[in-house]
Amino acid sequence: MKLVIPLAGFGSRMRPHTWTKPKPLINVAGKPFLGHLLDKFAPLPIDELVIIYGWLGDQIQEYVEENYGHYHPWFVEQTELKGQSHALWQAREHLTGDGIVVYVDTYFETDWSVLDRPDCDGVAFVKEVSDPRRFGVVELDDVGYVTRFIEKPESKENKKVIIGLFWFNDLEWLVRCIDLQMQSGQMLGEEYYLADAYQLMVEQGAEFRIHSVDVWQDTGKPETTLQTNRHLLDHGFDNSTEVTALQAVIVPPCHIAPGVTIENAIVGPYANVGPGAVIRNAIVRNSLIDAGATIEDIFIEGSLIGEVAQVKGEPRRLNIGNSATAGIAYVVDESWR
Repeated sequence: MKLVIPLAGFGSRMRPHTWTKPKPLINVAGKPFLGHLLDKFAPLPIDELVIIYGWLGDQIQEYVEENYGHYHPWFVEQTELKGQSHALWQAREHLTGDGIVVYVDTYFETDWSVLDRPDCDGVAFVKEVSDPRRFGVVELDDVGYVTRFIEKPESKENKKVIIGLFWFNDLEWLVRCIDLQMQSGQMLGEEYYLADAYQLMVEQGAEFRIHSVDVWQDTGKPETTLQTNRHLLDHGFDNSTEVTALQAVIVPPCHIAPGVTIENAIVGPYANVGPGAVIRNAIVRNSLIDAGATIEDIFIEGSLIGEVAQVKGEPRRLNIGNSATAGIAYVVDESWR
């Protein structure tokens, strides 16, 4: 079984962090998000991994080869960002047999047993949401087969959203439909969306089922990345009981990496602190503190602090990139509260 992950985007919604680090390598709950994602496929017989990368792809390749080399990874560069279908088209020579396509922003929890008994050509993993208009959705017939894939619907009527996780019995069929889609110029805006290729498969007779996931978290924006961090800390990644600190209080759940200095501070709940960070005379909660950062004389909450950044003073909520220094406050959206 192939596992295909397109991740060539710039991650512009996660700047300034993605100026120096690709979005999938942002650390949540003790490891890069890409690691959490790849771990979800451990129960499956994955024999080949296909990574379609772009911006800062050398960092992606190094991380995967060092930590997930047993998946026999292939790396394909997408030099022009023309959408999801275009990304898979770049890797078409590797897309054979059955396989899974997953978007790198997607964290999920599901029952893989659906793949043991597929009576179809593909399975779309879905989650019902209140407002589906910025996602792709499915319409079903009376017996549960997909009749239509719609990218970014105009109404809220159909709430079954494709979460960015799909199994195909025949990846080559998908590639043929992507070829047809691109030849006909079937785009939304300036991008080729996979929902249109899926729809071409349906029109050619492919039968798709859906499978609802138990949990779906998105890591495309700072507030949703913090939410994913909270979910992971609540579900197995809390190591707060293993942490010793000088005159400090660690409020679970948290993940504190080795080599962190915490003095006269309160850390947590929902703090993820990278190796070598220093937290002194401070309160840090619901935040991601990257490796080597220094947090002093401050209360921060709902913040993302990059590697080797230094934060001192008055701020409450920050989004600070690598090696930056901050000592004054500015306000970011607090709708996550």
